[in-house]
Amino acid sequence: MTKEPSPYHRRVAEQKRAAIIEAATRLFLDAGYAGASLAKVAETAGVSKATLFKQFPTKAALFDAIVTESWAAEDDGELHPPAGDLRAGLTAIGRRYVSLLARPGMAALFRIVIAELPRFPELGESHFERGKMPYFDSVRRYLDTENALGTAKLDDTELAATQFLGMISNYVFWPRMLLIDWSPDDASMAHVVDEAVLMMEARYGAANTANRSSHVAHEG
Repeated sequence: MTKEPSPYHRRVAEQKRAAIIEAATRLFLDAGYAGASLAKVAETAGVSKATLFKQFPTKAALFDAIVTESWAAEDDGELHPPAGDLRAGLTAIGRRYVSLLARPGMAALFRIVIAELPRFPELGESHFERGKMPYFDSVRRYLDTENALGTAKLDDTELAATQFLGMISNYVFWPRMLLIDWSPDDASMAHVVDEAVLMMEARYGAANTANRSSHVAHEG
């Protein structure tokens, strides 16, 4: 029978894993994906090569872990808010999205993928499938739920999710890719979320769509 690791050993393993991922992200950005060897990652993280290979047998596995953790939600309650109140739900999701995009490592991760994409297209696929798409799907599923409850009226929840996240990322994130000093304050980012929520509510909120339909019918 395999003995379960003690809380101490689990904590040490988690600390080493975090150190490896931090070192790998820094080295991938500085030297490129191809230029950063696993041996150098182990040295920078202060762990043995055996420890690194035990957790990440390949460079691809290490990159997958970086992507997965970068997009991981710290608070699932914000990512999956209770349905039934479109404004409150979208506000919680929007704030969570800002928190993700504003992480120091997120812009670095995108830069790694973009820089290495011509030589390693699998990095783009990994980032899309393990990070961006699961997050996007969680937002789409939330909108599906609101649609089913009747609090929103959407013919295309995939398009609506794209619109909502795009309104936020176009201000909070994408300028960071070109402007090194782009760092809007918390109040500005919160304002962008609030405005995006109001736009979604005006376009897709059940009461607003019903009023528009009634107005069109009256004019007809």
